Amino acid sequence: MTRRAVIAGVALSDTGRVDDLSPYALTAQASRRALADAGLTPSDIDGFCSTGLGGLAPVDVAEYLGLQPRWFDSTAVGGSTWEVMAAHAAEAIAAGHADVVLLTYGSTSRADIRQKRRTASLSWGTRGPHQWDAPFGHTLISKYAMAARRHMHEYGTTIEQLAEIAVSARFNAKDNPEAYCREPITVDDVLSGPVIADPFTKLHCCIRSDGGAAAVIVAEDRIPDLPKAPVRILGTGESLSHLAMSQWADFTTGPAAVSGRLAFERAGVQPEDIDVCELYDAFTYMLLVTLEDLGFCKKGEAGPFVESGALRLGGALPTNTDGGGLSACHPGQRGLFLIVEAVRQLRGEAGPRQVLDAKLACVSGTGGWFCSSGTMILGVD
Repeated sequence: MTRRAVIAGVALSDTGRVDDLSPYALTAQASRRALADAGLTPSDIDGFCSTGLGGLAPVDVAEYLGLQPRWFDSTAVGGSTWEVMAAHAAEAIAAGHADVVLLTYGSTSRADIRQKRRTASLSWGTRGPHQWDAPFGHTLISKYAMAARRHMHEYGTTIEQLAEIAVSARFNAKDNPEAYCREPITVDDVLSGPVIADPFTKLHCCIRSDGGAAAVIVAEDRIPDLPKAPVRILGTGESLSHLAMSQWADFTTGPAAVSGRLAFERAGVQPEDIDVCELYDAFTYMLLVTLEDLGFCKKGEAGPFVESGALRLGGALPTNTDGGGLSACHPGQRGLFLIVEAVRQLRGEAGPRQVLDAKLACVSGTGGWFCSSGTMILGVD
């Protein structure tokens, strides 16, 4: 079988500050809303994707939702997980292994810290390849900071240019009622904040929030049953790079250079055809390099590109139109939220932050410290 897959429904749970719901409840809330958006019910689901929650993912969450799918995926490669799983779901649909696949996620990472709840720690242990980095005390953020310094050295990228990425994200967030941080900021605000890991100050880093997201992917033969126009999955790509920093060949290039090329080739479009981007931005440098890796800028030219205001609504390449992980939400993993915002843009449902005549979207998630990447090209007729 060679059926194509489309995204039929998307939704968020309550997001931002959610003190009274568990991550399971947020997952269920987002799932119910996404199914309603698609005009479907739980009985229609025969495929399921979830990870990062429970002791036996995705079995725990499927049981909580009352599902017993005949196809499932629990890929776990960090922030790119959801783009990778969406690609796997599309492949399963094409092969006839599933007809309706639910992707869902929920997290209370902000509330867990605020209420001092014990949760699974973000640790990869000291066995295997990671043992060679662990003695040096490299934290997640320090890995990004070190890589950012390399890009600054190689290409003259400035800290002000990186700061503009955070400013642009906040500019876009101001029109998003679901964004956690909406107050405008300036480059000076970013630069004057407390240093977290040189050269990053606090506003170079993603926020911590609560929230869930869900998407429903269906076979194209279900299109006549859908209440809203489908968003087509035109092309996907995925790639792994490294775990140990010593095995990263070039701190200025990430795995999106591979996943992006594959996604664009399979979709039959070019970066200049894209109307809107939703790119993972756990740190400002992550987004800068991803722009170059995907071909929106030549290597070393993303600094001046973002400095021009290109990422803002109304700019040359509206990016992270909801405010991104830097301003809208970042509840542990953000990859599925990228898909939700891209679908809303392509369906013309983004309200005051809508990109006019958006027909093609590029979605790209990054996992770990540029360890993994999943890229999708989405479009509407």
